[in-house]
Amino acid sequence: MTNTIATIPIHLLLISLLPVMVVLFIQFKWALHYKEGVYAISRMLGQLLIVGYFLGFIFNTQNLWIVLGILTLMVLAASWISLRTISTKRKQLFPAACLSLFLGGGLVLALITQVILQISPWYQPQFMIPLAGMIFASSMNAISLAADRYFEETGRDAPVIEARAIAFRTALIPITNSMFAVGLVSFPGMMTGQVLSGVDPLIAARYQILVMAMLFGAAGLSSALFHWLLTRRGT
Repeated sequence: MTNTIATIPIHLLLISLLPVMVVLFIQFKWALHYKEGVYAISRMLGQLLIVGYFLGFIFNTQNLWIVLGILTLMVLAASWISLRTISTKRKQLFPAACLSLFLGGGLVLALITQVILQISPWYQPQFMIPLAGMIFASSMNAISLAADRYFEETGRDAPVIEARAIAFRTALIPITNSMFAVGLVSFPGMMTGQVLSGVDPLIAARYQILVMAMLFGAAGLSSALFHWLLTRRGT
């Protein structure tokens, strides 16, 4: 395949928002929470524009310390967000979440970028930051589901081993469902983007396999490490 997708002109990009406007109008006429929709759309536009300019700057600088700083911020933010549903023990469990996410997600990130993709320099931001974002987000969601279910089970006096098993299985439900559905029900964003950009579908499929494997591995390792730390400290 040689065709590549064209840059979307601003006026055509604005036309893509017409269905959004229709939905917001329906919400308004039906006396629903249309302001929430307006806020969500406005925030989405602002965030993506800021991220677009920000990433453009980062990709051009090729600075090791900036990349490490961003990765550190990702780990800290993802760890804090992962404990959102258990606010009473959030500060107490934050170090365990950080360590679990750093080791579980970090090991997978290192394997993908240094062994499989072999990027050079090793911190090349065009690869490191987007992949780290996907991996740490997968780990974050897994830890969040695992923690929430674990304390729900122990709260009803379930044995720790049983609670851990149930929580670990719960943590992997979203990524497992995605693996069942990929290619049959859904075409993931990365594969769709590559195909639209003119990449051979078989090559795009290889990259999507890589992505699904790294997300499953990061989610499983991070949630398993989190539970191991919980049981060691007797929480």
